[in-house]
Amino acid sequence: MLSRFYPDAWVDSTYQIDFEKIYEKGFRGLIFDIDNTLVPHGAPADQRAIALFLRLKELGFSCCLLSNNQIERVSSFNEPIQVFFIENAHKPSVRNYRRAMEMMGTDEKTTLFIGDQLFTDVYGAKRAGLKSVLVSPIHPKEEIQIVLKRYLEKIVLFFYKRKTGGKKQ
Repeated sequence: MLSRFYPDAWVDSTYQIDFEKIYEKGFRGLIFDIDNTLVPHGAPADQRAIALFLRLKELGFSCCLLSNNQIERVSSFNEPIQVFFIENAHKPSVRNYRRAMEMMGTDEKTTLFIGDQLFTDVYGAKRAGLKSVLVSPIHPKEEIQIVLKRYLEKIVLFFYKRKTGGKKQ
């Protein structure tokens, strides 16, 4: 039952993912959450995020930002990055995960999702047939509804750690 919320990998930061290795495995599309995945909640794209997307494009990845935030937030974050994006995505609904793949010209086998929340990001990705990487939130300051979900996530991650031998991957 809980396994439908388990990510395929769990790491401390988006910025420590070996994207070269992911490309070698055949992935060509990357879908990213924004807040607490790439930058602290509500922050603009910083130099680290801008450099990451430049590197990903050079590697040959197509990228899409998939966010439950509104157009103003997502489009302003995307200005210096210039990738596909979908705002007001209604994650964990699968509709916009599929739309992101269409925009990037990828499919379930060649697309990877990266996000910081189990019950929206990872669950939606799994429902859409995608591999997913859960990252630890960048900053502890979050909206109240997310704080409440984090308590439930701790329970799921407890069992995930037991299944994987107690380690992040």
